[in-house]
Amino acid sequence: MSTTLSPGMSLNPPSAAGHSDATDELSAEASAEIVAAQGGDHNAFARLVERHEAAVLRLARGLARRPEDAWDLYQETFTKLYTTLPRFRFECSFSTWVYRVATNAGLDYLRRQRVRQGLWFPLGEQERKSGEWSNPERTLLSREIQGRVGQALAHLPARQRVVFELRHYHGLRLRVIADILHTSEATAKNALFRATRRLRDELGDLIPGGEA
Repeated sequence: MSTTLSPGMSLNPPSAAGHSDATDELSAEASAEIVAAQGGDHNAFARLVERHEAAVLRLARGLARRPEDAWDLYQETFTKLYTTLPRFRFECSFSTWVYRVATNAGLDYLRRQRVRQGLWFPLGEQERKSGEWSNPERTLLSREIQGRVGQALAHLPARQRVVFELRHYHGLRLRVIADILHTSEATAKNALFRATRRLRDELGDLIPGGEA
């Protein structure tokens, strides 16, 4: 592959222009690029990486406990994508295929974690920490809330956490999430409902009108 995936690479998200909606239909040009990559064109594959890396990185950062783990998930996703690319048969959007590979890697990661502690930051929270919150007391409260949210998310079963992540932080429809996970929309909806209920139970004191 001509794309350099370096462990020293910044985990700041690429520009939004690199994000591709999982519901997008493949254009003739995009289809030709995928076919070229399947045929061994490394430049074509590098362009596919560039187009989809923002979404993969966002998911990796949402699921991983540490930056180095997010890097590993990012690397693992595109390595698997490269090796499985010949099996892509255009039966779904390519973005859905990418999400499927990334999600499987994420589920494997979560299931390997016996201890999942520490702070969890949604995409962009690290940047806001250093700039927007100039009030020390507000910054401390923000970090405490982030820590609580991170711990609550870590307590979710792996599949519920992935569904919650894809729905609320990637904005994907339940139908698309179901397609990514090879399950029914009703099952995905049930997983989202259970995840939301568990988070409300654990974070009730942070929700207006909620219970501690």
